[in-house]
Amino acid sequence: MTQPSRRRRGVTIIDVARHAGVSPMSVSRVINGDGGVRDETRAIVNASIRALNYTPNLMARSLVTSREIRIGVIYSNPSAAFMGDFLAGVFEEASARAAQLILLKGQDGGVPDEAAVAGLIAARIGGVILAPPLGEMERVRAMLGEARLPVAVVGATVADAISVGIDDHRAARDMTRHLIAMGHRRIGFVVGNPEQQASAARLDGFRAAVAEAGDVEARIAQGDFSYASGLVAGERLLDTAHPPSAIFASNDDMAAAVVSVAHRRHLDVPGDLTVTGFDDTTAAITLWPPLTTIRQPVQQLAAEALQLLIREMRTGQPLPAAERSRVLDHVLVERDSTAAPAPRS
Repeated sequence: MTQPSRRRRGVTIIDVARHAGVSPMSVSRVINGDGGVRDETRAIVNASIRALNYTPNLMARSLVTSREIRIGVIYSNPSAAFMGDFLAGVFEEASARAAQLILLKGQDGGVPDEAAVAGLIAARIGGVILAPPLGEMERVRAMLGEARLPVAVVGATVADAISVGIDDHRAARDMTRHLIAMGHRRIGFVVGNPEQQASAARLDGFRAAVAEAGDVEARIAQGDFSYASGLVAGERLLDTAHPPSAIFASNDDMAAAVVSVAHRRHLDVPGDLTVTGFDDTTAAITLWPPLTTIRQPVQQLAAEALQLLIREMRTGQPLPAAERSRVLDHVLVERDSTAAPAPRS
């Protein structure tokens, strides 16, 4: 008796992707007529569609399109290590939630021009996540506000957006107390970008711990979160008759620069100078010696912000006020860049 033939499986978008040597997402973009696909890739995908006689499932395509999550990510930050962790958190969360990301980068910590932002808005995005320091720049938020797009901000608190960060004041106070407990009484502090909330909060936390101790000499140098600014600040703090025995920089990039200045001056870290940072990026563990630092869970902050943004996009209404702001925990991570101060000669 002849067995009934098994129904042949139809050609799928995955088959087309394999045939063309591209990702299924690229095939989907070609089918849906999305921009951002190179002409060469589009031609290869269309050739594979013809070769395999692929016919899109219009019903499935309609369902996918109706639920498509497209999110703009605007970033511009002088710290490559911070941005690497931030984008890793965004990418991982977006992948888990099948969200499509459209990236827009500003230059040197500045806002992208209006035409670039307008182009992002025109790309049918449903919301935007802003990396520090852009979340605090009213100009970019105003452009997004005019488009009535939900916005999530990382590393700052703003009234008209989802906000996710840590308690920067408390974290800086904890690190300063740690240095004081080790016996340091001349402590330098490198401030971050003066236009960012986190910079002011960390400076205030440092000053609060110094005032609490009562017998600590504090020295302040201005930076902007970049490695280059850390070099200038480190030179300024160490170029005195009685330099500090410890320097606390507001991020790991500037702390790495201070270590470089110390080495250039033939100072041992931590034997002659203790150095600490903030963020616990890859810079903190690739440096020698590895940095004692405040672990700010950058990847988790980015992922949390994206989660909340997607929730707001799906409901079409702002989340309740109590849910639009999240403060995550920080951790003081001790490594080899800290020690008790050397005895005074």
